[in-house]
Amino acid sequence: MKPSHAIALALLLLGGSSLAAEIPGGERRSGYSFMGPDTRAMQDDDTSNPGMLFVLDGEALWNKKLGAADKACSDCHGDARESMKGVAARYPAFDKALGRPVTLEQRINMERTQRQQAEALPYESHDLLALSVFVANQSRGMPITAGDDPELKPFVEQGHALFMQREGQLNLACANCHNDNFDKRLAGSPITQGEPNGYPEYRLEWQTLGSLERRLRSCITGVRAQPPDYGAPELVALELYLMSRAHGMKMETPAVRP
Repeated sequence: MKPSHAIALALLLLGGSSLAAEIPGGERRSGYSFMGPDTRAMQDDDTSNPGMLFVLDGEALWNKKLGAADKACSDCHGDARESMKGVAARYPAFDKALGRPVTLEQRINMERTQRQQAEALPYESHDLLALSVFVANQSRGMPITAGDDPELKPFVEQGHALFMQREGQLNLACANCHNDNFDKRLAGSPITQGEPNGYPEYRLEWQTLGSLERRLRSCITGVRAQPPDYGAPELVALELYLMSRAHGMKMETPAVRP
């Protein structure tokens, strides 16, 4: 049997049971707890964690003047170690002007275009990932607070509905793996609870850093459904739900995963 066929069969078997109830808050576990000792050691040591190279690049970008305004992020926000502490832990956040939540990556691009008068960075580009992981790294060890804003409630509910919704040719929902079957294995890799507290994170299968949206789109493709474009409202709502679901869990950015 081809590996792709084996994975598809395993996914179908995972989806055979009815959806379980949500995992109680006290039983939430970071993906770190599912990792082997080598992967944990790589994440724990900043000199071995490959995601830290992106953090260093992000720090350089934070202090780089650019755009028609000839401003750096630090010109407005100062030392990120103080001004950005806890910021990533509350994203996606509600934007009053837009009337909807925006992700950290979207906020960075809004700051670039509006304040620096520079071009927006493409999704998954090195510079956008570097800035995002640098900002998020300032919240490492802090609890996630995303979803607290009452104005986010309908968007959290939308994300929850998407998490529970079966889709694609395999007719699977996110909950089939991450609620019903965590602690099992799929194609040799551990199935986690799908907590987002380490993003942007370094994945060994990617051999680079990637955003939560990249991971979500990969999962959607895996069940043979058409993934939304980067930045689509559905992906933002799903990211918001996952972050609110991980409320109180400590940030680990940049995490390392298989």
